[in-house]
Amino acid sequence: MRNKWIYIVCGIMVIAAVVFLSNRHLSVKANESPSKMSQNVVVMLKNSKGQTVGQASLAETEKGVRIYLHAEGLKPGLHGIHFHEKGVCQLPDFKSAGGHFNPFGKEHGLENPKGPHAGDMENIFVDSKGKVNTSFVNPRVTLVKGERNSLRDQNGSALIIHEGADDQKTNPSGDSGSRVICGVIK
Repeated sequence: MRNKWIYIVCGIMVIAAVVFLSNRHLSVKANESPSKMSQNVVVMLKNSKGQTVGQASLAETEKGVRIYLHAEGLKPGLHGIHFHEKGVCQLPDFKSAGGHFNPFGKEHGLENPKGPHAGDMENIFVDSKGKVNTSFVNPRVTLVKGERNSLRDQNGSALIIHEGADDQKTNPSGDSGSRVICGVIK
């Protein structure tokens, strides 16, 4: 008889967990609009020859924009990655993307006391096969159109991967070298 009650209690707990998890996506915080939560953008990444070498999926979250990044064809090691101010990726050097996305007029670098730019992010690590698969959040930007720090303003933005590591303090760009991969955000 005792085992029967254990099975019944466990069954009820499993059903309650399934109901909770299946309805979890329906809850919206009072200060967060459904349109803000549904913001998602896929960014195709191209190298300086115009070849598609990966993609980034951007998702609006309550902590900022989450970036899911997959790219290949890079040299192994650390690389700087930033959001740039214009959604233009003209070959071969991607200088058309302008400087780092900086709507608040800060200095460059996550370690700079007068920074960082909204587009500054931690370095990414590329494995020995030239590939990177990672995700991270940038809390200083949004995908919501009309916001001052929106990556989706009138001229869009670009996601740029540089040839070397960002030192996180040198103004204006972290001494991370040439722009080797670019993707347009609209």
